[in-house]
Order: sequence, then C-alpha cells, then structure tokens
Amino acid sequence: MKKAETSLVPQETIEGKILLIRSKKVMLDRDLAILYGITTGNLNRSVSRNLERFPEDFMFRLAKEEFNNLKFQYGISSWGGTRKMPRVFTEHGILMLSSVLNSPRAIQVNIQIMRTFSKLREMILSHKELQRKIEAMEKKYDYQFKIVFDAIKKLLEQPEKPKGKIGFRSR
Repeated sequence: MKKAETSLVPQETIEGKILLIRSKKVMLDRDLAILYGITTGNLNRSVSRNLERFPEDFMFRLAKEEFNNLKFQYGISSWGGTRKMPRVFTEHGILMLSSVLNSPRAIQVNIQIMRTFSKLREMILSHKELQRKIEAMEKKYDYQFKIVFDAIKKLLEQPEKPKGKIGFRSR
C-alpha cells in the first residue's frame, strides 16, 4: 500500500476530533462526514438505513444539554441550523461505518481512525504503567524523594473537570 493512501488525514487532525462524552471517546457525525468527504446528511441517511448495525454503545444522539455544552465549549453560537441533535459514534460505531460507507476514501480514513484510537489506547496504558513504576519507586525510597514524587504525580494527574459554566451573565 502506498504511503499517500494511508495518510489522507493527519493523525493529529483525527485526534483533535475525538471527544469525551458520557465517559466514552466519540466522534461527531459532522466531523466524520468531513473526514470521509461526504455530507453529514448522506452519512446520517446511510446510518438510518442500517440502524440495526448501530446499537446505543456504537452510536447515540446528543441530548440538548450535551449539545449546548459542546457549542459553549467551542464558542460557536450556531452549527449551521442543526435541526436534529448530532449523532456521535464510539470506536465500534466508526468501525461499523466501514460496512455502511464503501467508498475507497471512507475505507482508508476508517483505517486511519482505528489506528488513532489504538495509539490513544497505548498512550493511556503507558501512562498507567508509568504511574505504577513511580508508586513502586516511592515505596522503595525514603522521605527525601517524597517531594519529587509528589510533584511528578501532580503532573500525571488528569485535570479536573470544570465545575460549572465559565463566562459572564447577562443582566
């Protein structure tokens, strides 16, 4: 397989489109449509014709509040007159899309997306392995290194989720 075929979309672009919603890594229908080179409407029509392939753990629609939070997060006031809440696809749902969308581009982009999800999983596992090693070293060494270990642990901790909306209130 040629290099040009396997790098239609930079991995960083795909990584930037993966969101965490309902504690699941997902991608929006509109982002997937752009990557596949089709309209969101065509993607959703293909999915609608094959709904039995997309159970709730593969694909779901955002709730209105989730959609509003997403718009707020990106600072976008309008998403082109969206009438229906967007669909989001988990890794398994994206994999299932390859059986619904048969264009050569969709197949190649799906391969890239699957590789990106695998890379993210590997990064998470190596992060956990590093944490285990630091904890083992912490037990092995005495108090003089406690400050160093505390600083490293703080750097490895996941950032806290925002407690509420950030912004100004209108009067």
